[in-house]
Amino acid sequence: MAKKIVTFGELMLRLAPEGYERFVQAQKYGATYGGGEANVAVSLANYGFHAAFVTRLPEHEIGQAGVNALRKFGVDTSYIMRGGERVGIYFLEKGASQRPSKVIYDRANSAIYGAERESFDWKKIFAEAQWFHFTGITPALNDNLAGICLDACKEAKKAGVTVSCDLNYRKKLWSREKAGQAMGELCKYVDVCIANEEDAADVFGIYAACTDVTAGQVSSEGYKEVAWQLSERFGFQKVAITLRESLSANDNLWSAMLYDGKEYYFSRKYSMHIVDRVGGGDSFGGGLIAACLNDYEPQKAIEFAVAASCLKHSIEGDFNMVSLDEVERLAGGDASGRVQR
Repeated sequence: MAKKIVTFGELMLRLAPEGYERFVQAQKYGATYGGGEANVAVSLANYGFHAAFVTRLPEHEIGQAGVNALRKFGVDTSYIMRGGERVGIYFLEKGASQRPSKVIYDRANSAIYGAERESFDWKKIFAEAQWFHFTGITPALNDNLAGICLDACKEAKKAGVTVSCDLNYRKKLWSREKAGQAMGELCKYVDVCIANEEDAADVFGIYAACTDVTAGQVSSEGYKEVAWQLSERFGFQKVAITLRESLSANDNLWSAMLYDGKEYYFSRKYSMHIVDRVGGGDSFGGGLIAACLNDYEPQKAIEFAVAASCLKHSIEGDFNMVSLDEVERLAGGDASGRVQR
């Protein structure tokens, strides 16, 4: 029987102009679905796990289209609550060269905003589950959802389920102060913490030395101290930090670090030409969870997670539509991009 992972968050409708058009140019928008925790669930389903996604969506056709998008990739949608009037939307303008990508949210009062704490039977949801994953985006939506995340974390610990969290700070959703307070409480129940090169500073005020993210300068050594401080403060079993060196909107250097409480493990560094970077961190999280559940040793685990995310940057849309074999091939050193026949 496949190992069961539960993720909880908001599924959103993504509307994006064609190619690299700006919002003010667009005559038409492509429509797809995505969202941090949903993206992780799709990755894990593609790797052969039983991935269950929990959310609340309207019963109308737009909500059902979102459910169908998840089912297409084998995600278990049986725990999705139905209700509310609207699906949250985000508009994405893809950046190019020195022009950054831009996101505009239209998600206020979406279905999940009205979710009630008593509606989720976490004991039932976590039956036979090995892992629970959420991100800092969900508790940022409102205080009630922060409470639902806390309920889920507490029940997961009772059930002996490993809990992971991607800090995923979004300044458009809440302040650093509010994030630090809410995530500080939730992280008491987290076993595996995932962050990007800025999250620890934004949420907990933990800064990496010799790093200037806006200038594309990331000190790998500086993040050892960040991971250690996070682990000391919250007792995390593992801390994983992605390290993005942004040369432009199209070209990044991509690597990551894993700290297991004793040793630091750094992945190889990939030079990526980006097709779509949204969901890159989620694909890393999905890869790391898969590696942990497959009992990979730490170096192999961080190589797998980074390879999975590297491949995602070549795929349009939020979802990382790659197989276990494709990730393992890249993680094993086949980065040529040659045609596979």
